[in-house]
Amino acid sequence: MVRRYTGEPVARDEVERVVRAALHAPSAGFTQGQSFIVVTDPSLRDEVARLCGEEHYVGRGFTPWISSAPALVIACTSAEAYRQRYAEADKLGPGVALNWPIPFWYVDAGCALMALLLAAVDAGLAAGLLAIADPPALKGLLRIPAAVEPVGIVTIGHPAPDRRSGSLRRGRRPESEQIHWDRWRPPPG
Repeated sequence: MVRRYTGEPVARDEVERVVRAALHAPSAGFTQGQSFIVVTDPSLRDEVARLCGEEHYVGRGFTPWISSAPALVIACTSAEAYRQRYAEADKLGPGVALNWPIPFWYVDAGCALMALLLAAVDAGLAAGLLAIADPPALKGLLRIPAAVEPVGIVTIGHPAPDRRSGSLRRGRRPESEQIHWDRWRPPPG
């Protein structure tokens, strides 16, 4: 996760290639319910940064992150697309309610976000993922339809040296606490 960029522009075809990679992520029922809004206009990037609370980030001693990225990619998903797809004959069929305990539109959105992040790194770029502080305001700003939900923003650019996040002091959790074989095992000790 990179949170500081050089200001060097990123060619449109490079951003397109990165975003296209996200279109090939796994998709339940091949619904393909994800969509992406690429924001490169500087004034629009500034407004997205404002809606995401960049001033609070800067107030903690960091440099502007969101507004300084040459490209922002807003990943979106549509629960309605999955409901429609699973009402088709080759899935649950008409009239059968989609009742997933974990909504796959979010799972698929996560897969698409990971594909996008990895594609950025593969292209020699840097990327960072952030939450959306005010989804209704972002939807209004970017004219996102009611049936579409923005789930995350990826910043893309060329990396610049940055102050490390204090979160990294925690270090990684031991694998023994995260990987379990056959059954869940409590951590040793």
